[in-house]
Order: sequence, then structure tokens, then C-alpha cells
Amino acid sequence: MRRVTERQQDSALRRSPDGVVAEGRVRVGPYMSVPAALGKHGIDAAPVLAEFGLEPALFLDPENTIAFREVGRLFARCAEVARCPHFALLVGQRASFSSLGAVGFLMQSAPDVRTALHEMSRHYRAHNPNAAIVVVEEASFATFGYAILHAGIEAEEHILDFALAIGLNIMQAMCGPDWYPIEMRFAHARPRDPAPFRFFRSVLRFDESESALVFARHWLDSRPRGADPLLHMMMTRRLGEIEAHYNEDLADQVRRILPALVAAHTNSLAVAAKRLGLGVRTLNRRLAEEGTSFMQLREEVSQVIACQLLESTHMPANEIADFLGYANPSAFTRAFNRWEGATPTQWRASKRRGSLKRGKARA
Repeated sequence: MRRVTERQQDSALRRSPDGVVAEGRVRVGPYMSVPAALGKHGIDAAPVLAEFGLEPALFLDPENTIAFREVGRLFARCAEVARCPHFALLVGQRASFSSLGAVGFLMQSAPDVRTALHEMSRHYRAHNPNAAIVVVEEASFATFGYAILHAGIEAEEHILDFALAIGLNIMQAMCGPDWYPIEMRFAHARPRDPAPFRFFRSVLRFDESESALVFARHWLDSRPRGADPLLHMMMTRRLGEIEAHYNEDLADQVRRILPALVAAHTNSLAVAAKRLGLGVRTLNRRLAEEGTSFMQLREEVSQVIACQLLESTHMPANEIADFLGYANPSAFTRAFNRWEGATPTQWRASKRRGSLKRGKARA
């Protein structure tokens, strides 16, 4: 067990000022039931949380924040001590609109599901700066997904499962308790026992390129049961006040929309500029002023996604290359070698060896 220092505890108990969540952290709101979920399994939460420099009191206030890089590790440790591999799913099933703070109330009061999901995508930074909400509309279906913006997040499969469980709760709150997706996509390997995932009541697809709920597009036009024009106006203003405190540059805004553009196979400069309400020349000029370019940002995001899929799934490298929009597998291999100093196959093998060593050490 790691020894908890006073400095660690001060950091863990950090509260978001004026609703502003610092980069690298996330609001506690959706995780508030972690201690109770451990208790349901007969586990005293205090010693487990102490391993991460946390106390049960942290989970009493939804506006407290925790380091995002600790979330996956925390879920994995809870799953281990509770002997419940799907622990994160159980916590996610307990979360609701209110868990997301102002972003959740904005969605709940939106005039239709499409507006709610796109507003969640636009304002999610106010709840969690480390992830992006991915909404894609196709001809007959739509996807509502979750993407982690940083590579190297440990035990990210737990975070993805947790997020998708919340996604189901959100859609049922808007569309009714009998609503279920057509299929569920998970950007991680199939678990040893998929039975706990059957509560999604849909086709389960693992080793996918994205983590998302897939449903008929017509649901986007539905009016949420909590639609309230006055509350929606109030929450829009509130989020405007929160976001006024952020000094997010244009490059960060581009990084946040790129996962959705990649998933929709429309990750071009012109589409990104349109999504941001800018002209192509303006976007290029402003990114250059920030010392970067659209091509460079697209490569950064592609690198993150590639590393996540190579480490967490069994997807062949050529399928990952196709998902990321590379003309052929060789072009992807050259790019990956430039990023990581190894081919995708070599890099994946080294990560698997590292995971095996960690597993033996824990045993």
C-alpha cells in the first residue's frame, strides 16, 4: 500500500473553483457511488481509497475533482479487491444527468435528443477535459460514443465501460426506460465473462475501433422527457460563465472534435473548419499563430487512437489504418514508426509483454 502524504491528500481534495475543472482532472460527480459499491461487496472503502491518496469524504461532493489518470487504476483495484471484474459498469449504472453537473442539466432540458448530444459534445470540457463525446449521424443510424484524449491511461477499458453505462442511462432518461441501443461497440478486448454486459440488451461488439451506443437515427428528433426551455436557457448561461474562465486555445478545440471526425471518416481541414465555424484560411492562420497546424494535430490524435487500439484491442493493424484514414497499411506503419520508433506489431508485442510482467508481479 502506498503511503499517503499530506500533499497528496490536499491534491486529491481539490475542488473546482466556479465550476472550472483543471486539465488532467475530472469532477467526482459520476464516481460518487464508488465507496457504496465497494460496501455492497463487503469491502471497507477507506483502505482501498487510501492507496490512491483519497478519502471517502472526497466522494460526498460532486464538485470535488480527482486526477483522471488515477480513475482507471482505481476502478481496476476496486474490481480486484471486490472480485468483480465489471465493477466500473456497476458504478456507471448509478450515475445520471445530475452527476454531470451543469452539462447534464443542459442536456436534460434540451428541446430534442440531437441538441442534447451535440451540446454534451460541445461543453463536455466543463465536466471532464480529458475525454470527448463523439456523436456521428449516418443515413439511418447514429452513434453516441466516448473517447479518451490521452494515450497511456492505465486500465482504460474500465473507464470506457463506465462511460457507456452512463450513456445508456442518459438515453433512457431522455427516450424512456424501455429504450435500448441496436448495438454496443467497445474499443477493448472481449472480457472473459461478458454476461454482466447483457444489461445493455443489445448486440455486443468488442475489439471495435470506437466505444459507442448505436441506435436508429430517428431517436435524435425525440423530445426529452425533461425538456424545459427556461432551465435550458439558464444552464446555457451557466456554462457560458464557466467556459469564460477557460483559456482553451484553438488547437485544443480541434483536438476535441477530431475523434468524431475520425469516426465519421471526415477528418479533413474543410470539415473541421466548418465544425468550428471558421473559414479554412482562418483556421490555418490561427493554428500557425499557436505554433501548430491541422495536419500536426490530426497526427497527434491519430497517434493517441492508434496506441489505444493496439494496446486495448485485437484489431489488426490494417483495420486500424483504415479507420484512421490512411491510404494503405504501409503508410500507417511508416507514420507509427515515426511516432513510436517501432512498427505497430512490435509496439503491441512490447505492451503485451509489459502487461504480462505486471500481472505476474501482482500475483
